[in-house]
Formats: sequence, C-alpha cells, structure tokens
Amino acid sequence: MSYSQNSIDAIIIGGGHNGLVCAYYLAKKGLNVHVYEKRPIVGGAAVTEEFHPGFRNSVASYTVSLLNPEIIKDMNLKEYGLEVVKRPISNFLPIDQTTYLKLGGGLERTQEEFKKFSAKDAARLPEYYDRIEAVADVLRDLSIKTPPNPKQGIRAALNAALQLWPIATKGNQVHRDVYDLFTKSARSFLDSWFENEHIKAAFGFDSIVGNYASPDTPGSAYVLLHHVFGEVDGEKGAWGHAIGGMGAITQAMEKACKDNGVEIYTSASVSKVIIEDGAATGIQLDDGSAIKAKKIISNLNPKLLYKKLIDESELDSEFNRSMDGYKCGSGTFRMNVALSELPDFCALPGKEIAEHHQSGIVIAPTLDYMDKAYIDAKSHGWSSAPIVEMLIPSTMDNTLAPEGQHVASLFCQQFSPHLADGASWHDHRLAAADTIIETVTKHAPNFRESILGMMILSPLDLEEKFGLIGGDIMHGQMSLDQMWAARPLMNYGNYRGPLKSLYMCGSGTHPGGGVTGLPGKNAAREILKDG
Repeated sequence: MSYSQNSIDAIIIGGGHNGLVCAYYLAKKGLNVHVYEKRPIVGGAAVTEEFHPGFRNSVASYTVSLLNPEIIKDMNLKEYGLEVVKRPISNFLPIDQTTYLKLGGGLERTQEEFKKFSAKDAARLPEYYDRIEAVADVLRDLSIKTPPNPKQGIRAALNAALQLWPIATKGNQVHRDVYDLFTKSARSFLDSWFENEHIKAAFGFDSIVGNYASPDTPGSAYVLLHHVFGEVDGEKGAWGHAIGGMGAITQAMEKACKDNGVEIYTSASVSKVIIEDGAATGIQLDDGSAIKAKKIISNLNPKLLYKKLIDESELDSEFNRSMDGYKCGSGTFRMNVALSELPDFCALPGKEIAEHHQSGIVIAPTLDYMDKAYIDAKSHGWSSAPIVEMLIPSTMDNTLAPEGQHVASLFCQQFSPHLADGASWHDHRLAAADTIIETVTKHAPNFRESILGMMILSPLDLEEKFGLIGGDIMHGQMSLDQMWAARPLMNYGNYRGPLKSLYMCGSGTHPGGGVTGLPGKNAAREILKDG
C-alpha cells in the first residue's frame, strides 16, 4: 500500500463539533492536523440545511446550552459570527385543552406558575434549584477532567480521589444528592421533592431526552442532571438559539480551525483505519487512497469505529466482546417542518409570536405519559401518544423562513431504535410521522393544515445520515455503566484507544452527549500530553 507523503501529525475522522474542537486545540499547539468528513459539509449532527424551498433549520441537534463557554472564548466563536439568543422562558407544557404550565423566566415567576398546581411545590422550588445547582457544579468540574484509567493502579486511584474530592468537601447533603441523582430513577427522585404530577413532568422530561428509557429506570435522574449543567452568556441552566441554526456553531468552528492551519476535507469517507504492528498509522478512504499520520483520532460513535473501521483481528477478544455490548439507541425521531403559520394552542390561543412559541414546547403532561410512551415503543415500535418537544426557532431568527412563515423542530421520544421482526423504519417512518403530527394537532388544531413541507428522520435515517447508530444522538446510552471512566469502556475512558496512536474525541467519551465540545477539548489535552 502506498501512502501519501504528507507529514501529518494528526488525522481526525469525522468533522462533527467535537472533531473540530479537538483539531483547533491541536493546531494551536503547532500540530499539522487534517480532518476527514464523510458528508459534503462539516458539523456532524450540528448542521443547518434547507429542507423545503426557502426553509432552513437545525437538522438534528437543535438547541444551545451545553456548549462550554471556555471553548467559545478560546476559539473566538463570537468573532467568527456566532450569536446566541436566550429563550424568554425555558418550556411551555400544554397539559389539556384548557391547562398549561410555563417553566422559567426567573424563580419568582416560576413559583407563581407552580402555585396554580401546588403551593407546597412552589415553596420547595428555591431549595430544589439550590440543591440541583450544587450537584451541577460538581458535574461541571468533573466534565473538564480526564477520567482515571483503572489499569494505572495506585495512580488511577489517586486521580479518582482528586477528582471526587470536591464532592467530599461539600458536606453530607451534597453527598446524598449526588448519590440519589446517580442511582435513582427520575420519578423516585422527583417524588421526594414535588407532589404535583405536571410539575414533576416539567422536570422529568429532561431525564428521557435522548435516553431510550422510562422515567422509572434507575439512573435516569442523572440524565435529568446532564441536561441542566450548561449555560448561555453566563446564565447557568439557560437555553438558547444560535442565529442561523446549529450549523452557525460548526461554521464558526470551521473558520477558527482553518485560520489556525487545519486542513479539512469533505465528501471524504474513511473506510478503514490502517493498523501496523499494533499501532494506528493511517486511514484509507473509500476511493482507495491512503493517508499516513502520527496519530489517528476518531470523532465517531465508538461502535462505528471498532466494528466498521478496524478489523476485529487487530483487537483482543475481551475488548471485542465488551464493544459488542456497548449500548446504542436513544429512541429519537426527528422532524423538521415548514409552517404557513404558528401553532394555535387550545390552552393558550393565538397565532402571533408569543413567549410560549419561543420556548421548548413539551407534550408530555405526566411521568406516567412518558413511561407509557417507552413501554409502547418496546412493544409496538412507537407510542400512539409520543413525547414531543417542539421548538420554533424562526420566532427568534428571521434567517430561517420566509417572512410570516416558520420552521419547527420536532424532537420526539420514544421510538424503538430497531423495529421487531426485521421491519425497517424506512417502511414505517411516514406512519410514525403522522402519529407525531396528530399528537401536536390535538393541542394545536391548526398544526396539520399549516404544514407546507417536512423532513423526516427516523432512528434509521439518523444512523444513515449522521452515523448515529440506532439513532443515538449521544453516541452511546448515558447509563451509569457507560459514564465517566467507563465511557465508552472501562480502561478506555481517558480518550486513548486500545491500539497505539489511536484516540477518541467524540460524544462516546466523557462527559457524553450534547453539543458541549468537551470530549474534543479533553481529548486534545491528552493527545498533547502524550507528545
């Protein structure tokens, strides 16, 4: 096999946001970095595309909060055009034809909303926020550190102790809260705080976002926490929209990378990682060309890397067995919809832009509703009453749709990653999409008739388009056995692969999914440390 003669320090497979972040930090230290992306544009799942004439939207990833502020600063993303606007409120939950719940807009305002349902819950809210924030601070601190590698023995134990020391210093209350959030189900955790079912649903929704599980599943409380440790412009827990869609983030990252010497190749699909004498030495593209580099870094789902790009014979049997068991599948179904007018909700009528149109619109009125959606998906492929989160970003961003018209993101749970009896999502995607449309139309009767066009992305579509195995937006389930030092596998949580010169920088590494950039930044630090 003949290699190119380029003197490349690092090749990154996959031009998603974590790959771009990793490339930037390596290039800043003087490394010659090349990025190879299968699709014609970089960004991975964080992209903006036209899906109907005149209508553009964030195709997969759809909202901003978790993107690390240090990365925004280091990469000068605002100078490269990134502008993020905050939602006026976090979420709007239409409960029935006359009742709704709004979440966010400040503590006192949320308390007033809660009083409509439970004075006791309203009174408990400040303490709940304080306790959650204390644990979120622990998570933020852990998220920027490299997990210990148990193979390193005493050194690993000392590293783990140092990382967990902040928890030890915060007192028994934080100890209990950390333990509860990392072990309990979302329902069990929320039952200990609130009495009203709709209030519990308002918080419990985060526990199933990208998580193919019930709010009754042990450990789902952690997923709830994972979605609240972000911030927008210094406001912790806030959610926002990137003007121009999520692609604006990765376009800014691409400019930052190129200005620092990173070479980016699109429509360049990698078919194989080349292994020589137990070390990763290069890649082979679909066209047969081979490129050599000192380090190979994967931004792909770990299962895609180790099951598709590396021959099993190059890996030991225990690693192969463990990777076979790596769980993927988030139960996610995505739709992008072009609208002639805004949804007119029965519970809060009006077609003019209002704050509830600018929030996350969540159709999931109770934890029981969420549990049933999961049970139905396991039994029948998807629920007759799915969980739907709708965002209408054109209410805050006039670049996405023609004047007076709108685009909506529909992020839906639970949809089985794989249908039973060999059935294909390609044959059932339209029926599932119709179920989603009907679910929204029950709350906003004008919704169906306002649809001008749409893009449908089943779990299989997400896998084929973005490499999200089983439609898993997190690059692997966020269960406790696949987190921290065990993400993706125990002994490989420090961004280093099982072969020499092989690294991982995607969401299948610590701290997991979401548009954070932290796996990319953390991986770059370890790669530079190895020299």
